[in-house]
Amino acid sequence: MSTQNHTLAALVLILGLTGCGPVAVYHRAGVDVARRDTDLLTCEVSALRDAPVATQIRQHPPIFRPGQDICRSGHCYHHPGYWEDGGIYTVDANADLRERVERACMAEKGYQTVAVKRCPQSVADAVGTRRSATLSALTENSCAIARRGQSPQIVETAP
Repeated sequence: MSTQNHTLAALVLILGLTGCGPVAVYHRAGVDVARRDTDLLTCEVSALRDAPVATQIRQHPPIFRPGQDICRSGHCYHHPGYWEDGGIYTVDANADLRERVERACMAEKGYQTVAVKRCPQSVADAVGTRRSATLSALTENSCAIARRGQSPQIVETAP
């Protein structure tokens, strides 16, 4: 995978987490949304099988807080330094590989990963729960509605 694709994926992830940036979508014009969702599920399962979750427990290095001399009203004392725990965290060592396997699987099925601008809330409200059955060609007026627990929906706004 090229550096440009990694940069785009990182940007989409960061902006997606903020809730105001573009939405990453698997897209292939003319395909049924249900077909895309089935293909995605197949690729997700395949990626999970080929690159299973590999949780690793890691620890940030401890931090030494140096001591200091404290003087008040002519009386001085030395406050000794101490070590502070760096904290323990977990990572999935296969997360990036699993994502690459999924993207490759979807690419083999003819899908592209595209970043589509997020629709204004007024557009999302107007569309409501209606969902299109087919992925249309992307235009300058395309935008995506991302709803929790659903694949993003691409709609066309008025120019």
